[in-house]
Amino acid sequence: YLGLGTNVGDKKFNLRQAFIEIELNIGIILETSSFYESEPWGFESENQFLNAVIVVDTNFTPLELLEQLKAIERKMGRIEKNKSGYVDRIIDIDILFFNNEIIHSSTLTVPHKFLHNRDFVLFPLLEIAPYFVHPLLESTIEELANRIENKTCKLNDEEL
Repeated sequence: YLGLGTNVGDKKFNLRQAFIEIELNIGIILETSSFYESEPWGFESENQFLNAVIVVDTNFTPLELLEQLKAIERKMGRIEKNKSGYVDRIIDIDILFFNNEIIHSSTLTVPHKFLHNRDFVLFPLLEIAPYFVHPLLESTIEELANRIENKTCKLNDEEL
């Protein structure tokens, strides 16, 4: 399960381009959520985000997948975080889950450590995997989404 977000440029184009790059370089996209609009998380910006979640079938290991995703982000023009934290970005691709694996390394944490607090991740996940069980929290995506108190994320219902 991968979470994607963008808040600069043609956001729908950015997400679609990331989908193409993922299919060319990583594997087959099995499912795609709708697009969701959200406020920036962890930093100040006037630019709203457009987010989606996809399910990908890949032969890469989690660390190989991370490297491939970083390469796609760079190819699309992603600028890394600065020392003060998050910044506007053309694309951000996070590994949310990798099957039911639990990974804690210096370069990768799976499940994603913040996903249970982020409505812009949980709502798209809820659409495509409501009964997937978070391997650490032992709660379904539906249960986690119902616990979110400050719900600011909304479905982008414009023509995709």
